[in-house]
Amino acid sequence: MELFASQSSLLLSSATSFDFLLKPIFLHGFSASLHLVLLLLLLILWMVSRIKKVSREGSKERQILWYKQTLACCFVVSVSNVVLCLLSYFYWYTNGWSEDKLVSLIDYALKVLAWAATCVCLQCQFSNPGEQKRFPVVLRIWWGFYFSISCYCLVIDIVLFKKHVSFPTQYLVSDVLSVVTGLFLCIVGFFVRNEGEDILLEEPLLSGDSSVSNGVELSKEKGGDTVTPYSNASIFSVLTFSWMGPLIAAGNKKPLDLEHVPQLDSHDSVIGAFPKFKNRLESADSEGNGVTSLKLVKALFFSAWKDILWTALFAFTYTVASYVGPYLIDTFVQYLNGQREFKAEGYLLVAAFFVAKLVECLSQRRWFFKLQQVGLRQRAVLVAMIYNKGLTLSCQSKQSHTSGEIINFMTVDAERVGDFSWYMHDPWKVVLQVALALLILYKTLGIASIAAFVATVLVMLANIPLGKMLEKFQDKLMESKDTRMKATSEILRNMRILKLQGWEMKFLSRIVGLRSVEEGWLKRFVYTNAMTAFVFWVAPSFVSVATFGACMFLGVPLESGKILSALATFRILQVPIYNLPDTISMIVQTKVSLDRIAAFLRLDDLQPDAIEKLPSGSSNTAIEIADGNFSWDTSSPTATLKDINLKVSHGMSVAVCGTVGSGKSSLLSCLLGELPKISGTLKLCGTTAYVAQSPWIQSGKIVDNILFGKEMDRDKYDKVLEACTLKKDLEILSFGDQTVIGERGINLSGGQKQRIQIARALYQDADIYLFDDPFSAVDAHTGSHLFK
Repeated sequence: MELFASQSSLLLSSATSFDFLLKPIFLHGFSASLHLVLLLLLLILWMVSRIKKVSREGSKERQILWYKQTLACCFVVSVSNVVLCLLSYFYWYTNGWSEDKLVSLIDYALKVLAWAATCVCLQCQFSNPGEQKRFPVVLRIWWGFYFSISCYCLVIDIVLFKKHVSFPTQYLVSDVLSVVTGLFLCIVGFFVRNEGEDILLEEPLLSGDSSVSNGVELSKEKGGDTVTPYSNASIFSVLTFSWMGPLIAAGNKKPLDLEHVPQLDSHDSVIGAFPKFKNRLESADSEGNGVTSLKLVKALFFSAWKDILWTALFAFTYTVASYVGPYLIDTFVQYLNGQREFKAEGYLLVAAFFVAKLVECLSQRRWFFKLQQVGLRQRAVLVAMIYNKGLTLSCQSKQSHTSGEIINFMTVDAERVGDFSWYMHDPWKVVLQVALALLILYKTLGIASIAAFVATVLVMLANIPLGKMLEKFQDKLMESKDTRMKATSEILRNMRILKLQGWEMKFLSRIVGLRSVEEGWLKRFVYTNAMTAFVFWVAPSFVSVATFGACMFLGVPLESGKILSALATFRILQVPIYNLPDTISMIVQTKVSLDRIAAFLRLDDLQPDAIEKLPSGSSNTAIEIADGNFSWDTSSPTATLKDINLKVSHGMSVAVCGTVGSGKSSLLSCLLGELPKISGTLKLCGTTAYVAQSPWIQSGKIVDNILFGKEMDRDKYDKVLEACTLKKDLEILSFGDQTVIGERGINLSGGQKQRIQIARALYQDADIYLFDDPFSAVDAHTGSHLFK
């Protein structure tokens, strides 16, 4: 009996000595120590990787399975510990502290840091191209320890629960989350096999995209060969913009070139967006009455309606989430003052503040990103539409719109329409924000919120006359800008004549006068815009004074919570009130730009059915005109070319002679389809090459001007140079045909420009050649050689 009693007392004493293993202070202290060790190990790994950079050429690149899910799991653990840390802090701050609670709070904080560092480590590990992609050994070992500790903590929680021992609920939530995430990480780290591919073993020996020099294969991945990762990014990557990680990591190591930038997705590029927009615009103008501003807006909206609705959803979410704080701040102040409706009210308030701010930030980032994406796409399709329209304008339309005005359409008006995407949701968002603000004010201040509503409406109505003045001044400003650009482009185009005649000061004074007119309208516009901005900068203070004055007049008690709620509401309401003048100004400017673009798109085009084109070899007749009547002015009763009958067979050389102004160039213009046809038929068989009377030379190399986009055929190229007597000229030049020609061929003589133009036409290997006075700028000997 004595032996049994002694053994029982020994067991009781040993059980008592191991009771600390069941205490939360030991569990959380041990967990905090391990997470601190993990932080130190990750720091050491980072230092080693920075110091020791080993070349990884020829390494096996492995594709990790479940990498994104692993990164998301680590991120969830870090965020959940942030929430638990904040909830525990606010709860224990009001109910008192103890050693157990302090150690638990430190454990949560170290977990947040450790798992955030793990996320950064994983992101850096797999964002660097060319590195061996596998989970580090340290992390896999740590995941095993983490799962074991989590299971032990969960078992202790279950034991304490069965013994009816009270402990905080957040301990059980934290341990269950740790077991689930630890199990997933252990499965991924130890049991899932990585699928890899040896690039050097599986790459073909002969690659058409790689170049071989001295037995060394030099392959360079071009940006055009890869599509942006955004096109197939996951939700987590889209929300956190981690799809930009590889490009940023590459830019951190070396300067980025164009070949490193991936290609746009077809949905965002002009190649994919422009056909959709063009089809929408054509369907909106099915009646054929011409493009109007309303039809243009419809086409722009329906070509990107999904993205616009997404941005509207993000804007709505952001607006509602931003008013959660002002709505709950009065309740939070009452809670701090001791007025608690239920036990867990503090937890719910803190969680509501945290979730609302998180939703607000995420929705705002996505909102801004999608707005910029839509704006750039709309600007791109408008520029493409204006450019294509400029290529098909009729001669009469070109007379009324110079190249400077067309450039204005693409650089100013299209850009303004694209920038309007930032303001497209502001009109309805202002109504929503004012409505939410009035609801919050009515909840806190009661009937005094009517004063805030009246003050807000008065401020908004004050901007109506200013908006009309802005629209008028903006219209006049754009007209004066177009006039100045037109005069400037004409003067620059004829600068040589001005210099020879000594007319510089006269035309300079003309440009200065046009500029002064433009400055006058610009001053009126800016002054009016400043008045609008002043009204709305004063508006928040005016609304605040009116609201609190009404409270004092009506006897509404102004408690601290109500005042803070009202001030927070006014502060958020400042943003739409401040932005409202810019929104009104942008709406006015965009309307003017849309009117200008629509008016340009309504201009007459070249007649698409003026020429009946036949395929090459389908007829022996190259050119045939029967009873043709052509006129530069279709409204004029007298035709420029009347009763033209012409038939030219293949292989014939036809010369048209006549006095100055007899219509030789007009005849060639009608063959090109540029001279409007009134009646008759015009048939062309095969392709056409045209040499104008005034040489047209691009800024670039001589060889590029001759090839004009065609592939180099050396034999054909040499024959063309010999036929145009350009070989001697190229021998004189220092760089031969690689010589860079200046603006409009400024460093070439007139004869050289004319012969380069003829060489360009000959290299196209066309069926029909049209020459307009090709020997006017060459001497007799060169002209004789060209003619032969």
